[in-house]
Amino acid sequence: MNPTENKINLWKEVDYSEYQLHVTISTIGSPTESSEEADDKIVYMEDLEKRKQVYGICGECNEPGTGENWCQPCNAKRFKDNFKNWTSGSKNIDEFIQQSQLNAVYYLRYLEWIPFENFKDVTYIARGGFGKIYSADLPEGYIKYWDIENQKWKRDCNIKVALKSLDNSSRISTEFLNEIKTHLQIYLWNVIQCYGITQVPNTKDYMMVLEYCENGNLRNRYINNESDYYLKIYDLYQITRGLLDIHSAGKVHKDFHSGNLLYNDNEGIFGVLPYMAPEVLRGYQYTKASDIYSFGIIMNEYISEETPYVNIPHNLALAINICKGLRPNIFKYTPKLLTDLITKCWDAKAENRPTAKELYQELDKLYVAAAIYTSRLLNFKNLPEPVNSDVTKTTLYSECFDCQLDELDLNEINQDEENNTE
Repeated sequence: MNPTENKINLWKEVDYSEYQLHVTISTIGSPTESSEEADDKIVYMEDLEKRKQVYGICGECNEPGTGENWCQPCNAKRFKDNFKNWTSGSKNIDEFIQQSQLNAVYYLRYLEWIPFENFKDVTYIARGGFGKIYSADLPEGYIKYWDIENQKWKRDCNIKVALKSLDNSSRISTEFLNEIKTHLQIYLWNVIQCYGITQVPNTKDYMMVLEYCENGNLRNRYINNESDYYLKIYDLYQITRGLLDIHSAGKVHKDFHSGNLLYNDNEGIFGVLPYMAPEVLRGYQYTKASDIYSFGIIMNEYISEETPYVNIPHNLALAINICKGLRPNIFKYTPKLLTDLITKCWDAKAENRPTAKELYQELDKLYVAAAIYTSRLLNFKNLPEPVNSDVTKTTLYSECFDCQLDELDLNEINQDEENNTE
């Protein structure tokens, strides 16, 4: 019998609101289910029953999946069989890409060598702190999963990508490889994905092939688009999702600002001064808490739509004043619950700042509460007879989530929503 016959798809569609789209491989020092930073969505590699429940089983080897539509052992063999058909010309790069393919537990965890001639319409965009950025079209796209019934790779074709070079990367610096490695080590759902590596023929510089963001960075988003609080809370909620992914993996962003929400593993004090925590300015190491400080600055900037310290020289004097307690002005119409979150994030004492998980949970609640005040079809049942209310209760809800609602109120709203709406 033909070994490819009778192969059927036994995968499950993953509910990404409940679980991550691929497993996490436990390492020494990684967070556990009981740790403060642990994410309830994590599915660990060794938990076979949970993997089967969340991802289903492979239709070829009958083992639990390692991600949505993905079997790491089976796909590793397919990648390995293809090693002979490509090369970057560099042994180090080849081995680096090959290891990513052998270890990939999901389609966003592998890299490909992509010849430069495969790109179309390569266009210069800007220069960052460490290299140049280009946009390009990639007709071939990237692998999403193995089509088990047709026995071939299924690709997402005709995509737009960003090409990011690092200065002097023709020598394959450790910095270049480490930056790519971070994209593979962390569960990155709301952070830019890395598809592979390419090389510019004339300069011989290597480039990361990254997901392209149509709206640019966060600063471009608020400059070029009008957003209400509802949409801004959602965007901030999504950013904390990405930051939680980074922190859950035991990593630190280190260069978190509105113009750069990519992970950057630079050593030393690099960054944009207005977003840097006071302890980092004083020479201490970057920590998760310093990322939280940066997020507080980002959060205030996005709500106020004002760049922090825009009319102040970014020099030693500003650094001193930040250490002495200077912070950007908070827009006077900022909802109180958001104001409280912002001030907690940029507290001078790192231990007083919330964790990424706490931020994610708080913004999730605020997003749900804000959604209640948008127009929608209402179909309530079992409502009580109308009566006059006292002033206190009227004030509570007339102020909306702007000033008065606390955590108990938000929980009550969510419960009422579940009980009374069809």
